Amino acid sequence: MADKGKCVGRTPEGQVVFADAAAPGDVADVLVRKKKDDYLMGHLLTIHEYSPYRTEPFCQHYEECGGCQWQHIGYDTQLEHKQLMVENALRRIGKVQTESMMPILPADRTVYYRNKLEFAFSNKKWRTSEEMAQGEVAQQNVLGYHRAGAFDKILHIDHCWLQDSPSNEIRNALFEIAESQELSFFDVSQNSGFLRHVMIRVTTLGEVLLVMSFGERDEPNIKRYLDAVLERFPVLTTVAYCINPKPNDYWLDLDVVPYYGKGFIEEELGHVRFKIGPKSFFQTNTTQAIRLYNVVTEFAALKGTENVYDLYTGLGSIALYVANQCRQVVGIEQVEEAIEDARINAALNGIQNAVFYAGDVRNILTEEFAARHGKPDLLITDPPRDGMHPDVVKMLLQLEAPRLVYVSCNPATQARDLNLLNEKYVVRKSQPVDLFPHTYHIENVALLELKSRG
Repeated sequence: MADKGKCVGRTPEGQVVFADAAAPGDVADVLVRKKKDDYLMGHLLTIHEYSPYRTEPFCQHYEECGGCQWQHIGYDTQLEHKQLMVENALRRIGKVQTESMMPILPADRTVYYRNKLEFAFSNKKWRTSEEMAQGEVAQQNVLGYHRAGAFDKILHIDHCWLQDSPSNEIRNALFEIAESQELSFFDVSQNSGFLRHVMIRVTTLGEVLLVMSFGERDEPNIKRYLDAVLERFPVLTTVAYCINPKPNDYWLDLDVVPYYGKGFIEEELGHVRFKIGPKSFFQTNTTQAIRLYNVVTEFAALKGTENVYDLYTGLGSIALYVANQCRQVVGIEQVEEAIEDARINAALNGIQNAVFYAGDVRNILTEEFAARHGKPDLLITDPPRDGMHPDVVKMLLQLEAPRLVYVSCNPATQARDLNLLNEKYVVRKSQPVDLFPHTYHIENVALLELKSRG
């Protein structure tokens, strides 16, 4: 397996080939889409010998959707390759010695594990090869996922195996009600249409959040549509909507109007309860997030007296999770709405030893900041996929926290940062955690300790 779920092999002449939807051990013809000097890229055309690691995908949309890249590979094999992905990144990119490479923590649930999904309405359907052969037209109303490489077409989804009930029932009803009310579906090429986008979030406490995005401000039709949805699904805890006339689907910068319910849903991660609003940032796999945070807590080895910094804190989920085990925790996050959520959730849980700051970590984490809040005994960092800015890494080297716990959703950028931190730190442990079965995504937690000055 190679980067981003692709499989790597060689032509009979020895040239490297990357292919989608392949499995280690396949002997296949690959249709080449891109030629580079030292490799080829393409997709499987004909398989002559099937890999022993192959399995039958369970989702009817698998071949066309692209959301789950590894359903054709058994879960045990997926875990093996994710483990190798982390180990190779740390050794080859990071070039750091890790004292203990711990075995990956598998997901307890490999289906229906996400608490949030987003779908798009469109008047143009992505057609399968079979549908095109049958002469099916693209000009059809659909509700589903964007297809990679086709910005203006949506793959209609009947059943998605990623999110638990009542997600599929709600999405299918949203489509049926829209059709029955003869509402217009969005046309990306024309930037017009009434129904545009939907987000569904469910919690383990049985609460459900629905956020609709409408392309036009048509209050009578908004009310008629949402009332019909609420009548069909009294299980909905909160319903909200926004108006998005922009040429893109991004709605988090828009005003969200509460329509029904208390305006948020609630979830528990271990001993911490969270209020989650329409714009809240929250781990999308609740049960595995608990396991991930337990690893962070174990690596942190807090005794109750420590000053902890939590960088890229989001809504403060990790900070609040460890707050009862330290003297003080200080969280920094660029998104102001997330910091507002962090403060709300601290109050909700009666946590008084956590303080939060909104702003770019690069600008906030300074010597003056450390002088004001005290140097950290433990520093936790959970940056986005791009990893930490070099200036942040330099500041960490300057602060010299005795212990550093680095949580990453991208082993490659984590390895790059660990290489830079190697100037003063040694990597004691590495623990991969699988939050996203059937995809190439993997989280990894690394424990670093300051090198002895001797």
